[in-house]
Amino acid sequence: MTEQGVMVSSCSGGGLGWILGKNFFTRRVVKHWNGLLREVVKSSSLEVFKDEEILQHLPVGTTATLYFKDLGPQIGWTMVFLTEYAGPLFIYFLFYFRMPFVYGLDDKLTSNPHPVVNLACICHSFHYIKRLIETIFVHRFSHGTMPLRRSIKNCFYYWGFAAWLAYYINHPLYTPPLESLFSQVYLAHLFNRQIWIVFIANYMVHRSVRSKIRKIPYPTKNPFTWLFFFVTCPNYTYEVGAWISFTIMTQCVPVGLFTFLCFIQMTVWAKDKHYTYVREFKDYPSLRMPIIPFLL
Repeated sequence: MTEQGVMVSSCSGGGLGWILGKNFFTRRVVKHWNGLLREVVKSSSLEVFKDEEILQHLPVGTTATLYFKDLGPQIGWTMVFLTEYAGPLFIYFLFYFRMPFVYGLDDKLTSNPHPVVNLACICHSFHYIKRLIETIFVHRFSHGTMPLRRSIKNCFYYWGFAAWLAYYINHPLYTPPLESLFSQVYLAHLFNRQIWIVFIANYMVHRSVRSKIRKIPYPTKNPFTWLFFFVTCPNYTYEVGAWISFTIMTQCVPVGLFTFLCFIQMTVWAKDKHYTYVREFKDYPSLRMPIIPFLL
């Protein structure tokens, strides 16, 4: 791991982030290295301090040595999510429009898709468009970064599953498993409405928690936030509900597998956030569960 140190004298005023920005040598290092971890050495141990820490308040004497670690290629959180979500959106269209190089079949076999195929494309596209909009205008991200290697793995997961489920849903030979076409269309429209409801609910939850960083989120007059009475992360609950509805609507195995894996991952995230709230707030509502009311 490459390291570089610089001595900074004690001063009043701004925090470490302000001091680092004013230091010419530091500015050169930050420009040269992509993704640096700023650390302050305390005695013989290495302790990480936040940018807003005031240098004169730190127990480091009259001087402090700031160390920079080269963490390798990094990518900001906003770009991480934009990359992860934009990929599935465009990949799905390649299969929906049945490009000749995708299936390699005659044009006569690629016309008149089943109504479920159109509904699935609308729902899938809106889901990722919503995520992109939330990433840009709703979510607030820290100044942290993600290793480029990990970001590539995440993209492979999202992009790979998008291609897999899109391949089967949009295949020219795709036929609904139900014998009655009317039953399949009715079922598709029913769960299509369910998907749109949870999409809206998920967005409303994200908007409600946007300004409640480090605070306990509570239900508001918006009925979509009432799930806060029972779970810590209703946005994950709605997300799982949307994918379950999408699975039933398309009745496709890859979609079901993706839904199952999403549920496992979101359960892990919800539990982490739930236990963090419990540790941080003594008055945290005891009725709440991480993701599923009264169960999990």
